[in-house]
Parts: sequence; C-alpha cells; structure tokens
Amino acid sequence: MKIIQKLLAVLLFVAGTQSYAQTADEIIGNYLENIGGLEKLKSLKSLKIEAKVNQGGMEFPVQVVYLKDGRQSTSYEIQGKKLNDDVFDGEVLWSTNFMTMKAEKSDAEATANFKLDANDFPDPFVDYKEKGYTIELMGKETIDGAETFKIKLIQEPVTVDGKKEENISYYFFETESFVPLVMQTEIKSGQGKGMISEIVFGDYQEVNGLYFPFSMTQGVKGQPGAPIVIKSIKLDSEIDESIFAFPEDVAKEETTTKEKE
Repeated sequence: MKIIQKLLAVLLFVAGTQSYAQTADEIIGNYLENIGGLEKLKSLKSLKIEAKVNQGGMEFPVQVVYLKDGRQSTSYEIQGKKLNDDVFDGEVLWSTNFMTMKAEKSDAEATANFKLDANDFPDPFVDYKEKGYTIELMGKETIDGAETFKIKLIQEPVTVDGKKEENISYYFFETESFVPLVMQTEIKSGQGKGMISEIVFGDYQEVNGLYFPFSMTQGVKGQPGAPIVIKSIKLDSEIDESIFAFPEDVAKEETTTKEKE
C-alpha cells in the first residue's frame, strides 16, 4: 500500500510540474501573440528608438538603435556633450569617456557578456527554447493593484570576475493583457552589486502592427528610478551603419602606441 501511495505521489507531482511548465509556455505564447505575433517579430531587421530620460531632475535626449545581427548603439546629449554608450559593432564594445570625451573599448569580459544579448533581438522570449533558455511560472503577484504572472527566465550564464554565474530575470505579466509590467534582475558587479535592478513598463502603443511600451522607469528596486518617455519607435528604417564603428582616429592612436611599445 505504501509503495502505491508513493507511486501516486510521484505521478501527481510530475503531472503537476508538466501542467505548471505548460502554463508558463502559454503565458509567453499569449504575450508574443498579443504584441503582434511571432512571425512579425521575427521578420524585424532593426529598431530605432528616440526617447527622453529624466535623471536627477535633468532631462536629456537618447537614441537607441538595435540591429537583428546584434549590433547596437546608444547615444545621448548631456551638458552640451554628445556621448555614446554601449556601442557594439559585433566584435568591439565601446563607450565615450565623459571626462576625456574619447572612445574607450570595454574589457573582454564585458564584451563577452554583451555578445550574449545578440540572441535577444527583438525580444528574449522569441524562440527562447531554441536558444536554450528556460522559463518557469513562479505564481502570481499583485503589483500596484494589478494581478501578474511572475515568470522566471534563465538565459546563458554570464561571466563575473572570471567566474560563470546564473543569468536570471523575473518578468511580471499582467494576467489579462499578458504584457510585462515589471522586469527585475540582480546586479552582478559594480557599486550596486547584489541589488535588484528594476524596469517598470507602461503606456503600450502600436507601431506598424507591433506593441511597445512608451513609458518606462529604470532603477533599483525600492528606490526612485529614472523615468524614460519614448518619443518614437521606427521599425526597419534606414540606418547609418557607421554609428557602430569604433572611431578610426582613436583606433590609429592605439595602433601607434602599441607599435612604440
């Protein structure tokens, strides 16, 4: 009798686990369908976003460009200076040093971690199984009065100080519309190490048949974040690909310095 009871318990547990995993798949399927459909998302070649960021009472314009092949560029103007941040040409990751106003390459570890994002255009949940990602439904949570499904997303491990670490994010999908309201992930390095990074999404609008959040707040959980207002999103527009390249004059300086050494 005890053997039968144990067998039944195991079977019920397995059945419950499979149902739970299927529910997570259905939530993501509904999400992708509700924002425009998997086919349309996979057909995208580029995204160009114009936004305004308010940080510490200071507002400044930001432009972000994503290409399907993983190349990415973020540029902004602040205090009369135009800077680039996390620009990736497919191999080199670089940014502008605010003090020297010169382009600087990121180290090998940061570049390797950034390359992982090349899989995630235009959304990490597109073909997540084929990419080797796993998802898990953690239950429901109420956020600012809205009931949400909490989904755990596990992506490729990242490297932190030479060691591989889990790459886990939590998305909170509104239970009726299936769009994410919040995304949280642990900060792995720097001054905020151990804190929870949080992005709050809102004001979803349609652009050429796809839906995007036009309002975001980005910061640390439990602390005031930086509001971001999207001014425009352009799909598959003409992109000047020179914006991704590491500046030639700086590259020549580096070559000359190495030759002297």
